[in-house]
Amino acid sequence: MNKPNYASAHDTVPFTAKRFAVSPFLEKYRTPEIIFGAYAQRFYALTVGKDPIEGYWALRRNAVLYDVPERPIEIEGPDALALFAKVFARPLDSLKVGRGRYAIACLPDGGVLMDGIVFRLGEQRYWYVQADGEFTTWLSGHAGGFDVQVRDPKAWVLQIQGPKSLDLLSDLTDGALGDNFGYFHSTWAKFGGQEVYISRTGWTGEMGFEIYVPYEKVDCSALWDHLLDVGEPHGLIFDAVESMGIRRMEAGILDNGTDMDTTMTPFAAGLGPFIDMDMPGFIGREALLDADRSTLL
Repeated sequence: MNKPNYASAHDTVPFTAKRFAVSPFLEKYRTPEIIFGAYAQRFYALTVGKDPIEGYWALRRNAVLYDVPERPIEIEGPDALALFAKVFARPLDSLKVGRGRYAIACLPDGGVLMDGIVFRLGEQRYWYVQADGEFTTWLSGHAGGFDVQVRDPKAWVLQIQGPKSLDLLSDLTDGALGDNFGYFHSTWAKFGGQEVYISRTGWTGEMGFEIYVPYEKVDCSALWDHLLDVGEPHGLIFDAVESMGIRRMEAGILDNGTDMDTTMTPFAAGLGPFIDMDMPGFIGREALLDADRSTLL
């Protein structure tokens, strides 16, 4: 595959003066036209100067590689589930290793603080992949008295989305994963000999998967090239998240801080099905008992 003559990507994630992280893959697609956004204390490429409509149709017809700013937080320890029962508004004790579950955290007044996906990587090891906002401090602040550690797993997130993404995944894993990799399943896998964590999730409403890259242990430049090489027969291209945004709005996927915020309850945001009012003790439950159950969105 003919690729532009890019510089090598960073070995580790650099930070700006205000501690916003910069992607280890940035130098693989930087252009003079690039425009950055900030999300979950990470910079991301909103556009690289390409027509987002072209990226949109590639997403609908083939497959697109996205470098996204979602941020995993690792929670590990024997009291992880007890902490989750306090900060999340649905039970997670039945979550199996190798599975993920959407979970919302509320403020004491019932407003939506954060949404994201909890993955169970081991018996006592979890990742919460958060949306926009600051959540590590909130988790740490409520972890007092629990035998848990809250830390940064140093993972950067890529997404491959589109109708041909699972065929591409099958090629990446020599047939070990593909159509048999179910929604919200997750596992460690090797891409080009490098170990990454993957999940059958995304932010587009299309078929797809996410790649969690331990950037201090992986040659990010080689991984990027490998993904594009294997993806070329499937029509895989890279695009900035501008085209992803078009599709996620079509799919009705909400963006924390944009489509919903702390002034809205989960019910107002149409997320009532993800709230378990029979679960006692989670932050915000008392306020939600008397909350209006009608949907604003």
